[in-house]
Amino acid sequence: MCRYGNTHYKNHYACFTCRKAFKRFQEDEWPETERPAMGETAPAPCPDCGRPMADMGLDFKAPKQREAEHWAVVEHLFRHGFAYHSCGCGGPGYRPSRWEDVPAFLAAYQSRSPGDLLASRFATRSSRREP
Repeated sequence: MCRYGNTHYKNHYACFTCRKAFKRFQEDEWPETERPAMGETAPAPCPDCGRPMADMGLDFKAPKQREAEHWAVVEHLFRHGFAYHSCGCGGPGYRPSRWEDVPAFLAAYQSRSPGDLLASRFATRSSRREP
């Protein structure tokens, strides 16, 4: 059973300008008067600077605020489509935290199709269960 299937968790957002992460209730849990209209999404403004935050996924663990390089890497990966979304079973997978590891990481993912990536996750998961 997926960890996030039966319980509602707050969404994790990051402000790359302030180098801070925040959790926010899902829009369907907001008071009726504050919910966006059907089919629209409400922007997640940073409580500190007011700029839009990035939806990082439930598995995101923010680096410490003083770790500027790690924050820069997280932002770069997010801009290239790598966040921390998963169903909670195996996590989103490895994400580098240093610039020197980013080129190899991106090269490994760009050379494979989305179907190949999904198949490798299932193969890895099933091989862990066998003795």
